[in-house]
Amino acid sequence: MPDYLTVREGEKSPLKLGINGLGRIGKLTVWHQVARGYFSGLVINLGREAGKGLEDIASYIERDSTYGYLGQYLYGHKAGRVIENLNEEHGTFEVNGTPVTILRQDRNPKELPWKNLGVPLIVDTTGNFLDPTAPPDHKNGSIQGHLLAGAEKVIVSAPFKIKDKSLAMPVDAVTMVMGINDDQYEPIKHRMVSAASCTTTCLAFMVKPLLDYFGADKILSASMVTVHAATGSQEVLDRLPDPRADDLRKNRSIMNNIILTSTGAAKALALVIPEMKRIGFISESVRIPTSTGSLIILVLNIQDESMEQPINRGTVNQVYRKASETYMSKYLLFTERQNVSSDIIGTPCAAAIIEGTETHTRTAHICVDLSKIPGLSQGAFKEGASCVAEIPVTQAVVYGWYDNELGSYTNLLGDLTVKIAEGLR
Repeated sequence: MPDYLTVREGEKSPLKLGINGLGRIGKLTVWHQVARGYFSGLVINLGREAGKGLEDIASYIERDSTYGYLGQYLYGHKAGRVIENLNEEHGTFEVNGTPVTILRQDRNPKELPWKNLGVPLIVDTTGNFLDPTAPPDHKNGSIQGHLLAGAEKVIVSAPFKIKDKSLAMPVDAVTMVMGINDDQYEPIKHRMVSAASCTTTCLAFMVKPLLDYFGADKILSASMVTVHAATGSQEVLDRLPDPRADDLRKNRSIMNNIILTSTGAAKALALVIPEMKRIGFISESVRIPTSTGSLIILVLNIQDESMEQPINRGTVNQVYRKASETYMSKYLLFTERQNVSSDIIGTPCAAAIIEGTETHTRTAHICVDLSKIPGLSQGAFKEGASCVAEIPVTQAVVYGWYDNELGSYTNLLGDLTVKIAEGLR
């Protein structure tokens, strides 16, 4: 069993965990939690029939095209099957000793039997219920529907999306990234929690050390591009777009193309690191034909002290190295090895892996015409004096790897889930 998931003495909980959806994150959440052994049982809602029965569902859970066999993930290459005691009539089996119940009837969260089954905490991985303002009895379902059905807390494995832009974020909803702002969780207040996204999670661990070291005032602007593995929302082969589609590229084959798309990582980052609201930030995304293993290229412009001793590659790498050895040691890794994307697949609990060999910096004077600054009185300048100021600015480029499925996102989501569960005991 992976060392980072072994149950500590006294950590076992009597609580059951509900998982809504069994796509990539739902399935890997099952892997994480049965490895961890924290919850007394799992209740998984599919919302529909799948395969010819429970055996097909078990087969789907135990084998994965990216990560291999569940048994090997838990115990190494000599491991056998870890799913047993299948009961088709009751929809139950055991995975690595953890009792699992499969629900196959209702898709709408308000109809799910969380109360009757004694399930207080839900991880919704469907990606369908992201608006925390939607009422619990919404005809198409909602996050709050889980609460109406008897759950006490709901974690959403994606960023919140409020459809009505005139509405504010509810006071009982919060966005958190484990290891960044999870200390802001208030058990009595917060009922709906967004675990942000895989990209936001990696980005937060790339940005926070630099903010802590240089300060938000010195970071003039930032941009990022995520070179992102394919997701389940993309097509294997070209197909006709939906009538409401406004991005025709999403209907092109991910197996054959590099596809430009968008990401809400910059917006979500400001929810977990409020200082980012003061910094101009652009985020873009490029999808590539790999199953997992993604890369963020982060570019920052930092106001420097002088041209004589500018911020350099060594300075930036040392910031990350120290953070990875101290207060971010649980989730941030720093390496000077030369990696490719497959090298980081499954890396345990690595929100971001900084590839120090590719850190680059360049410092130059930026000439600013002060007379053109809006709101600055022309009387502030002496007659005949130069209105041009030369400011040393260092541009830094940092590369951060992340396993956007299991190694980074799902493992941190698992830690966040246990943290919230601890408040329910």
